[in-house]
Amino acid sequence: MNTSDLETATSPTGFLPSLSMNSVIVDGGSGNASALRVASTSMVVPAVGQLLIRVKAAGVNRPDIMQRTGLYPAPTGASKTLGLEVAGEVVGAAGRWRVGDKVCALVPGGGYAEYAVCDPRHALRIPRGLSFEEAAGLPETAFTVWANVFEHGELKSGDTFLVHGATSGIGVMAIQMAKAAGAKVIASARSAEKANKAKELGADVVIDTSSQNFTDVVRREGGADVVLDMVGGAFFEANVLCMKPGGRLVFISALAGARVELDIFQLMQKRLTVTGSTLRPRSDDEKARISAEVEAGAWPWLDAGIVIPCVSRTFWLEDADLAHEYLEAGKHVGKVILSVRDRSQTASK
Repeated sequence: MNTSDLETATSPTGFLPSLSMNSVIVDGGSGNASALRVASTSMVVPAVGQLLIRVKAAGVNRPDIMQRTGLYPAPTGASKTLGLEVAGEVVGAAGRWRVGDKVCALVPGGGYAEYAVCDPRHALRIPRGLSFEEAAGLPETAFTVWANVFEHGELKSGDTFLVHGATSGIGVMAIQMAKAAGAKVIASARSAEKANKAKELGADVVIDTSSQNFTDVVRREGGADVVLDMVGGAFFEANVLCMKPGGRLVFISALAGARVELDIFQLMQKRLTVTGSTLRPRSDDEKARISAEVEAGAWPWLDAGIVIPCVSRTFWLEDADLAHEYLEAGKHVGKVILSVRDRSQTASK
């Protein structure tokens, strides 16, 4: 679809549903990565007040995999197409944004497509010097880290911060944002190679959990004030043991198990806070509040190059199945991205 098509298709409430676009669908509604394919679907129709974005790149995230397998259905009213973050150009103005603005945005679904809609308050300008592919991996990670590490975890300068899953998309952002805020960062990963990558990203202390007991290492470093955990399982008790009095343990996932045992006396004696959150189910107003906080607090770090997006690999939209397989294999360092650009305008994959 070209620009003239878009100009003639507009209506007061958005784009006419008779137009089509390319989107990634899941054959059969759920399945393994091979069930993903690109198909021609109806053009997304923005509601009054929604922003319409011509997508140039989209982030690939663990919740996308969960949705693909039927474990994480889209919220009521949201697109059932996968994809929670995008970067691209505004083609349907709303809020403070105008046609032609380059933005990255948190979307409730529908990111794996040529066009996506969102609340204009959930979009941010692309930081200085970043490509669409780099910017597409920012919303989910930056919003999640800000809400969980800086708000729930109350991380401040001088604190010691322990992050597990250090080379995940969230992990690489958490390391850099915590360092930018003046914290001491301890990062754990599942191999020596990944631990070394975390060191390169700025972690002060790195732990290879395949050969080291992270509790012992963190204790030698004086303990942790804030822990960001996406592992769960046996890590729960180990986290509690290595935390300082008054520490904050924040969960954003539980890849190794959601059910754990808690020694309440340990919690009481150390005066610990155990919390956690997810981003997608939050209200539009709550996401807008986080967006404003991220723009004020984290975007200056990105503009200055203090925090740098880390893209592990980029795939074409029609290779979404390969992108999911790559993410599931767990060899990535940073974000996995889908490019929605015209191949004829891009020299290499």
